[in-house]
Amino acid sequence: MQKLELKIPPLLLVMVFALLMWFLSGMTSVAGAGLQMVAQVAFVLALLVALAGVVEFRRRRTTTNPMKPEAVSQVVSSGIYRYSRNPMYLGFLLALTGWALWLSSALAWPMLVLFVLYMNRFQIAPEERVLTELFGDEYRQYQVRVRRWI
Repeated sequence: MQKLELKIPPLLLVMVFALLMWFLSGMTSVAGAGLQMVAQVAFVLALLVALAGVVEFRRRRTTTNPMKPEAVSQVVSSGIYRYSRNPMYLGFLLALTGWALWLSSALAWPMLVLFVLYMNRFQIAPEERVLTELFGDEYRQYQVRVRRWI
């Protein structure tokens, strides 16, 4: 199972899950206007959360490449990282939630759970291992203070 760790770029994974959700829903959107509005709010929130993560990493001059956690130059615990250790991934989850709302299909919702499980196991856990090796107690203390998702 370690072969899958840090192998699939998270943004590509989001696209794959979105396509699976679309196929499972029958490739149609049946959401009413009210649900579509909630879905659009989720999309905007997703964009804001993910961008806040990218901006904070850039501001601190560290890598945003999720495939190379060993290239991180410091523990970023400011900005949105005071509330979530993974705001970019949280943004992706919010985008998929908006997509599930838009599709308005019960079959799309289990894909959100699978996305979180996959990300926790094959992306976040390996990243956390590397960050603990690089930054030791500083990162462990950050893990205690800030939740993984929200």
